[in-house]
Amino acid sequence: MTPLIVGAVWWWYRRRRPAINYSDLQLFGGQVGRRPSWVRWGGFFGRLVAGLALVAACAGPRRPDERTRLPAEGIAIMMVLDVSGSMNEPLTWTDGADTLTRLEAARRAFLLFVFGGTSDDGVDFPGRPADAIGLVTFAAIPRTVCPLTFNHASVLRQQVERLEPKAGVDAGTNIGDAIAEGLIRLQAASSQRRVLILLSDGEHTHITDDNLRPRQAAQLAANLGVPIYTIDSAGEPGPDSPEEIRRHREIGRQTLQDIAAMTGGQYFAATDGAALRQAFRQLDALERSPMTTFLYRRYYEYYPYPLATAGLILLGVLLLETTRWRTMP
Repeated sequence: MTPLIVGAVWWWYRRRRPAINYSDLQLFGGQVGRRPSWVRWGGFFGRLVAGLALVAACAGPRRPDERTRLPAEGIAIMMVLDVSGSMNEPLTWTDGADTLTRLEAARRAFLLFVFGGTSDDGVDFPGRPADAIGLVTFAAIPRTVCPLTFNHASVLRQQVERLEPKAGVDAGTNIGDAIAEGLIRLQAASSQRRVLILLSDGEHTHITDDNLRPRQAAQLAANLGVPIYTIDSAGEPGPDSPEEIRRHREIGRQTLQDIAAMTGGQYFAATDGAALRQAFRQLDALERSPMTTFLYRRYYEYYPYPLATAGLILLGVLLLETTRWRTMP
């Protein structure tokens, strides 16, 4: 906009002025065309400054009152989600509907939890717009997909919709390190109530000399005062399943129960879509604690000052050009 203002003022300065031919200019007492050059430049610069002041007013300058931040109710939630190969197993989302993978069902339930809405079976979710929410995924290695953020729509949703089950060299389930990664990310919200949600369908299978065991990580969370709510999305083994599979299933279930008990959280069994949605609906009733957001209650507006300056300058230039700066054509 500034180049337009400068161009308009320059056109005004360079325009051809009207003229009348006279046979004898002495009739005007010798006062024709004797205006000093600085008078014309005064009109040019006066209009230029007024135009720039109008640009500044249109920009809407303002300053927030940082002493009156807007209070809100919210907590910091870190979702720790299992993306190992077993999350590709089928799961019934609703009765009579096509089956989904466990990961897709977890994705849908988590998005309802964050953004709100009504599920296929009529369960209402109010959403969590005031909460700082992040996401850690894990298979053999945990990874922070999204740190804690209030920007749920354009950041968190995109990352959740891109999730795919891991396979190959990344196969395995490393629950201990995944919890530790989530706790590290929750340190950014030390002034808020912090909660960790762990969703997995298996036992801790990635065991090395340098990684944490699930109960060790749970003890760290308990020491930090972070409750862990565990969601077990694995189904029950069939009656003809080998004893080894049934034993591993029991170990995985007991591990998730112990993690919740050690940290003051709660264990949820979610073997189908209805149970998964109900688990997130109960999680939605988590207590909220007062916090202060970075939204401000009041702003100091400064646009009236450049607007008034532009008006006074234009008025002064017009008055001078019709009085002391005036010349006959």
